[in-house]
Amino acid sequence: MGSLAFPLFIAILGLLSPTSESIQFELQSGHTKCIAEDIKKNSMTVGKYTIVNHNEGQPLPDSLKLTTRVTSSTGNSYHYADNVELGQFAFAAPEEGDYMTCFWAPDHKPPVTLTVDFEWRTGVAAKDWTNIAKKGTIDMMELELKKLHDTVISIQEEIFYLREREEEMQEMNKSTNSKMGWFSFLSLVVCLSVAGMQVWHLKTFFEKKKLI
Repeated sequence: MGSLAFPLFIAILGLLSPTSESIQFELQSGHTKCIAEDIKKNSMTVGKYTIVNHNEGQPLPDSLKLTTRVTSSTGNSYHYADNVELGQFAFAAPEEGDYMTCFWAPDHKPPVTLTVDFEWRTGVAAKDWTNIAKKGTIDMMELELKKLHDTVISIQEEIFYLREREEEMQEMNKSTNSKMGWFSFLSLVVCLSVAGMQVWHLKTFFEKKKLI
């Protein structure tokens, strides 16, 4: 349990604090920008993106478009939008691992630079608490209690997830140590064999030359 203390502490801090990621980045035409997020199985994830309009009150030029795709680590696609100014996605992750959101801007001459605003929320932060409060007609205290309940469940799931990852790492370490042991043994055998062959070759050479 000692080895789990620090990552568990970090996980709890992450779950108790807002787990949304809102960023702005520049994307040059003809280039791709990808952002990854580690998502647990069956966790809810919500994302929305838009091209920032630096000229307020005026429409974006037709040249300012982007293509967006969200894929899992196994290559499955969960969202795709082509030639858009903005978009959003939401799904419950059917598989565990890193999910990648990639943005691509069509090539232009001369090149243009887009500013993209992207917000990605997962887990408890991905839930629409405002609508939950409205639909359930519950007061703020009950809403906060529900948030805490879901946070506790998320912490429990994170604990189990970290334990599984630790067991996987221990098995990997055992397998790696075993392979390294065999590799070292085979390297020693090869070195001794080569040394033996060199001694035999030199002995044979000296015998032919009648030096010994």
